Amino acid sequence: MTFPRPTSDTVAAIRAFLADPRFASASTLAAVGMAVSAQLIQNLIGWPGLVAILITLVVLMSGSLLARRDDIEWQGLLPVSLLMFVGLATISLLWSEYQWASLGGVAYLLAFTILGISVALTRDTIQIVRAYGDVFRLVLGVSIALEIVSGLLIDTPIPFLGVEGRLAELGPIQGIMGSRNQFGLVALLALITFGVEFVTKSVSRRTAVASLVLAAGSVLLSRSPVMLAVVLVVAAAAGALALLRRVGPERRRIGQLGVLAAAVVAAIVVWFARARVIELFSANSELGYRLTLWRGVLDLISRNPLEGWGWIGYWRPDVQPFPVFAIAGQREPNSALNAYLDVWFQLGLIGLLLFLGLVVLTFTRSWLLAGQRRSLIFAWPALVLVALLSASLAESSMLVEYGWMTFVVCSVKAARELSWRRAFARTDLDTA
Repeated sequence: MTFPRPTSDTVAAIRAFLADPRFASASTLAAVGMAVSAQLIQNLIGWPGLVAILITLVVLMSGSLLARRDDIEWQGLLPVSLLMFVGLATISLLWSEYQWASLGGVAYLLAFTILGISVALTRDTIQIVRAYGDVFRLVLGVSIALEIVSGLLIDTPIPFLGVEGRLAELGPIQGIMGSRNQFGLVALLALITFGVEFVTKSVSRRTAVASLVLAAGSVLLSRSPVMLAVVLVVAAAAGALALLRRVGPERRRIGQLGVLAAAVVAAIVVWFARARVIELFSANSELGYRLTLWRGVLDLISRNPLEGWGWIGYWRPDVQPFPVFAIAGQREPNSALNAYLDVWFQLGLIGLLLFLGLVVLTFTRSWLLAGQRRSLIFAWPALVLVALLSASLAESSMLVEYGWMTFVVCSVKAARELSWRRAFARTDLDTA
């Protein structure tokens, strides 16, 4: 049986469809929605269903990039640090201690990297914020609705969704995110997004206020000590950013140095007062679990310190050496619960240095843009990065799914606005 070859008109129609701004809007919404609700999708239809959705989105959004390639300025667009980190994760297949698991983990990382790049290249920052805002409203709304059903109406957990039904006790609740820390992080990212929507008036005032109340209530109901600490860090960053934006351009560099010095001093104070801080946030039980896990991770890091064990993303309890991390009476960990330690374990010291370079470059560019540009929309990437990077001290969610895709979006957007390669190209043109 033979199939007719597509005609030039058919190819032109497909290209026009993929290049249509409405397709970019819909695919962005779908990609963000899938990334944020990946845990729910996996619980409902399993890994095969989630992977099928992911592959479909990667194909469609890659086709959209291809169809719009003439409209995109590629020079200096993709940050070298991002490409180097993803490249190292990919070639770690060569020395991985669990190559088949690494193959799946690398493919998963590449898929969300492609989605993040596609979103960043095909949508403006305000459009990205609106997409995230719509997804967060839906995710938090569904989560609270399920918590009401489970905790108040039927008064029983919904195990296959990970909903424990503790709303009547005012938490902790997990919503559809699987854990209170993940739910708290999504709620915090939503709070930042809704705040930016409010100040930029990109949605109606009623919608913005209702969304802010929903996000703030979700953060509190998560009762996550980790997220409550991150909230304070984000609040301090937002205050510093507001002050910097009020300072004139001629004094802004001094202001930036002052903010940096204050951050260093605050970090030192928190470190020396860490016992009191832990007690204040009632995080002793969670810290004990994490310390036990981190000791085990550091022990294995010492065996492959330079190159690591190989990229895997989510840990696999059925693959060696991950069963050794099971702690009696506790849940099986699917990560090191620290993104930086996780990268060190999987990609060694080389990978950690590349990751730190990527993080520093992305955050520096985003922070400078947020302080210099007139539009408040540039505050969104900077504050989102503050939340993700702070939470990464106690969670590894920045390395997978919505955390990684959001980081890639911020990285590409920042590189597009402040690209050193583009600056060198302009200098060459000016001197030619």
